[in-house]
Amino acid sequence: MKRLLALLALAFATPAHAAGLTIFAAASLTNAMNDIGALWAAAHHKKPVFSFASSATLAQQIEHGAPANIFASADEAWMDDVGRHDLIATGTRASLVGGDLVLVEPRASLRPVTIGPNFEIGPILGPTGRLAVGDPKSVPAGLYAKQALIKLGVWERVRDRLAPAASVRAALLLVERGEAPAGIVYGTDVRVSPNVAVAGVFPADSHDPIRYPFAVLKAGDTPEARAFLNFLHTPPAQDVFRHYGFTKP
Repeated sequence: MKRLLALLALAFATPAHAAGLTIFAAASLTNAMNDIGALWAAAHHKKPVFSFASSATLAQQIEHGAPANIFASADEAWMDDVGRHDLIATGTRASLVGGDLVLVEPRASLRPVTIGPNFEIGPILGPTGRLAVGDPKSVPAGLYAKQALIKLGVWERVRDRLAPAASVRAALLLVERGEAPAGIVYGTDVRVSPNVAVAGVFPADSHDPIRYPFAVLKAGDTPEARAFLNFLHTPPAQDVFRHYGFTKP
């Protein structure tokens, strides 16, 4: 009986730990967060359940009541949107990593290009090819891409030749499959694809800074959620982010 009571006391002393975590994260964080989740599990925690999609999709799901403990967005705007709905636990929001924006092509047909004002993208796309991007109406990578193309004076030439995708990873897949001759994604996405390569890097001043804010959500604010958010700041987690090419914001 004493042993049973001790086991029950232990179980009820760590309810959040036992319940585990649900984390909504931008598609471009997929590989890094899966690896960090494995590190978390190796430290005797329950492995988190991840939901990866466009930041826009995840933010809208959260705003409609989808249960999650943590939200990781690929831009500040969608985290701001969740904040305007008063869904973020006070004091938990932090931009943990950043990145860069790149033009990619199939590795087998790579034609490097120097990206600058009025750079030539027509020869890359050919007469009928389309440029794969995250949907500029909502997907952060697509929004950054539109900003860069406008700033560099190329937007009007390509706006009717876009292949908008539901997430940056979906845009990457179009290039991987050869369904688009080129695409605009994050540099970190190229790290996980053996079939595409970087043709050029967009100047950092051609678009808003790429920052990934993370936050605990009010509805999922538990000690375990806050502990995981703190874990993301530690050297082992930061090493994973660096491995996939993420930078300091």
